[in-house]
Amino acid sequence: MKDFLGKLNIRKFLQYALYMLLVLVFQTMLFSQLRPLGVCSMFLPAAVAAVGMFEGAIPGAVFALVLGFFADMAFVENTVAFTILFPAISFATSFISRFFINRRFFAYMVVAVVALAVTAVVQMIKTAVIDAWSAIMIPTALFQVIWSLPLAAAAYFGPAKWIKD
Repeated sequence: MKDFLGKLNIRKFLQYALYMLLVLVFQTMLFSQLRPLGVCSMFLPAAVAAVGMFEGAIPGAVFALVLGFFADMAFVENTVAFTILFPAISFATSFISRFFINRRFFAYMVVAVVALAVTAVVQMIKTAVIDAWSAIMIPTALFQVIWSLPLAAAAYFGPAKWIKD
């Protein structure tokens, strides 16, 4: 029985479920209310990148799919954007971390900046398609990426601590 539970790895599943809950609560309830210059911090892509980097392609993509599903339910302006985007970010991060970069903090921050920028661009394109294009979207997206960096740095330490190679 112990061998069966070891293969299921219930403890790691519960750790990532708690991590997902905490990330969603902080994103939707706390940091969505702090809006300097009208920009909301979005650190969910960084959390997805961290899990993809440390857990691999399939577990990271499953985590990202569930997180994207809940994020799309939490943010009313999204339909399925995060559900599609987050697994792609996680899978790409996993691929890059397996073959091209190490799993250290600096490499993670580079990947997190790219993930935050891709998410900001997708949000910007979605707004431009649905509503209208405005030149102010570009500095707003850049400020969203910059405003999200401290929280992206904090998102690294949960998965980095739980990994066992």
